[in-house]
Formats: sequence, structure tokens, C-alpha cells
Amino acid sequence: QVRLVESGGGLVQPGGSVRLSCAASGFKLDAYAVGWFRQAPGKKREGVACISSTGGDITYKDSVKGRFTISRDNANNTVYLQMNSLKPEDTANYYCAIDYVMFWKGARCGPNDYSAWGQGTQVTVSW
Repeated sequence: QVRLVESGGGLVQPGGSVRLSCAASGFKLDAYAVGWFRQAPGKKREGVACISSTGGDITYKDSVKGRFTISRDNANNTVYLQMNSLKPEDTANYYCAIDYVMFWKGARCGPNDYSAWGQGTQVTVSW
């Protein structure tokens, strides 16, 4: 059974850091580009950071460049999102997902190109 499980969210103060993990089971994650997405109440789901199957291509949403870092550990079937200098506007439910196409070259980052969504992990940035 293909499954992605996100973890690592929580309450963090502005300027703080958190690392999210996306653990895959039932398949080999290294065959797919992986994306982190977020959705805040009343807003559309948006791509935050995406990484190609090899890790050679990465795409970031403009507002997180320089603050967030996506990485992958294919040996452990896990993708991470390191989030630094967090802002209240980063508050959202964060999801990971895999590209529809195996071995897609590149790191496209639109939600419609992804599937096998996890259940999400909530990140709240507040005092």
C-alpha cells in the first residue's frame, strides 16, 4: 500500500525553526519527485518546495526562498523540509506528495501534478 506520512509540525514562535519529515512506505520514494505543499484555512493548496527524484533539481515558492530547505534521504525513504525564520503567514497544514510520473525530470511544483497525499501536519507560527 502506497503511503506517505508527515510529521514534525507544531506550535513555533515567529523567527523559530521546525523540520518536517515525509516518510514513505509501500514503495521506493527514490523513483519520484516529491513536493511539500501547504494549505491555510480559506486558501488554495500551494506548492512550497519540490525536489526531483535524484535531488538535482529543486523548486521553491518565492516567499520561502532562503528560509526553507528541502532535502531527501533515499536510503531511508524520507524527504525533509527544514523551515527557518518562520513567519505567522507560514501557518498552514503541510502535506507531502509524489509526482504522478515516475522519474520525472525536474521539480515541478503544482499541486495538480502530484498524488498519494499524506494526511498533513499542522504548523502554527504564533506568540
